[in-house]
Amino acid sequence: MGAASSSRPESLRDLPPVSHHHPSRESLRDRLPVFPWDRLEPYKATAAAHTDGIVDLSVGTPVDPVPALVRQALTDAADSPGYPTVWGTAALRDALTGWAAERLGARGLEHTNVLPVVGSKELVAWLPTQLGLGPGDKVGYPRLAYPTYEVGARLAGAEPVVYDDPTELDPSGLKLLWLNSPSNPTGRVLSADELRRTVAWAREHGVLVFSDECYLELGWEADPVSVLHPDICGGSHDGLVAVHSLSKRSNLAGYRSAFLVGDAAVLGDLLQIRKHGGMMIAAPVQAATVAALGDTAHVAEQRARYARRRTALRGAFEAAGFRIEHSEAALYLWATRDEPCWDTVGDLAERGILVAPGEFYGPAGERFVRIAFTATDERVDAAVRRLAQ
Repeated sequence: MGAASSSRPESLRDLPPVSHHHPSRESLRDRLPVFPWDRLEPYKATAAAHTDGIVDLSVGTPVDPVPALVRQALTDAADSPGYPTVWGTAALRDALTGWAAERLGARGLEHTNVLPVVGSKELVAWLPTQLGLGPGDKVGYPRLAYPTYEVGARLAGAEPVVYDDPTELDPSGLKLLWLNSPSNPTGRVLSADELRRTVAWAREHGVLVFSDECYLELGWEADPVSVLHPDICGGSHDGLVAVHSLSKRSNLAGYRSAFLVGDAAVLGDLLQIRKHGGMMIAAPVQAATVAALGDTAHVAEQRARYARRRTALRGAFEAAGFRIEHSEAALYLWATRDEPCWDTVGDLAERGILVAPGEFYGPAGERFVRIAFTATDERVDAAVRRLAQ
């Protein structure tokens, strides 16, 4: 100990010069693909040049007002000078367990079965790292999928693997299996039989299942079911965690409020890690979340808005020669004209309409585009007019 301390430099001036180049060290950034949305910028500029302005149907970001009761709860809790807790207030945990029991049909929930998170994207991106995964471990996710599943695996140094049917994956080394129903981008809903079969397979092989159910309350031609429903999980949450968000159901994307429900052992480990990392939802947002989960009227009102926009856009795109596949739930139409997706994106941009290329969600989407119906009624009407011309 003494010898080691005597070798330290006497002052900072004695230190060797700092090198900002690390040719032998891989940057974390080097593991990641190009951020996909940056590639859409030239098309966005083209669409924005339209004489009547852009109709942005690319990113599924809410545009309607935050419900008044949620804003009031946020305001009432604005005087929150102290640190919030990572696990959230008891009132928040009550709201989470109560909502999951009523809406998901999950049984026997305790506070240990829920965990608030700072938006679902943060959770998806950092979950493999927080689970301690790394080289030699595999993370499975759908062939057509939200890009952050792959990003999360790569950030941890794990191997991302895609599937058409998860039960056909090689379970060796598979530590985390992502399900996504309703799907982003396709809107596909997994049937109860598919979910049951997958849960049984994962438990047989000791694979942890995280089910991304952020669009569960937006079923149109299907009634999505949670992996935590007793008909799926047999009344046991072992090895299962469901991911939910208030971004879509309550127009709270700007609040970054999401949560996990499921296996208490898994959530307990994540809670301890997130305490060390300071990953906590702001106290006013926790209060707003309680208000949002306790009200169903605003959810029904927002669903009605989206239903109108979906009907209008689906009819307009089909009349313009598009074929819509899946899309029975969520906030998107998965559409194709049987041509390369960037050709479709470019053509629509000339009409002032911006959509997302299917390639963003995997090579299997290279002839599709994802059309979000999260624009205002006025902008949706503008798109319908342009498509008819």
